[in-house]
Amino acid sequence: MHIHDYEKIWLVLAMLLIVAIITTITYGATAAGIGMIGDEEETIDSNALGEDERFAEPRVEQVGENEYEAYVIAQQFIFEPDPIEVPANSRVTFYITSPDVLHGFHVEGTNANTMVIPGEVSKLTVEPNEPGEYGIVCNEYCGSGHHTMEGLLIVHPEDEFELDGDSDE
Repeated sequence: MHIHDYEKIWLVLAMLLIVAIITTITYGATAAGIGMIGDEEETIDSNALGEDERFAEPRVEQVGENEYEAYVIAQQFIFEPDPIEVPANSRVTFYITSPDVLHGFHVEGTNANTMVIPGEVSKLTVEPNEPGEYGIVCNEYCGSGHHTMEGLLIVHPEDEFELDGDSDE
């Protein structure tokens, strides 16, 4: 059987494309650091967030030198606390849950993005280096007021940050 030269070229190109697609998928699934919400975390009662010490009072707290934890509730159609204030050059781990429906949590201008599922706690770590204001948006349709669901992450210069949110401006 004779295969024409053009057919050989197309066969080789098709095989290279298949190998490239498989390589890309394998890299994205294993080496890119993309994580899914794990099922190793225990679930919480989404109807009783006020009884959970982490979410009874949404807040930001310092847990180490330049390390903070933010406990956030996403609910129709707000984020609590709002705004979330942290210093520049810090590491902030967000713990986010919802009492009502599925939400998204995306910090504009960063790759920080997670799905917020009622009864589960999403964990997301961000290292904001540049002072400024970063919008937080819900990117999962959550109801008729979804388009108004937004929050704010304020990153203060290190020398102007106080944990209670007041700055020395």
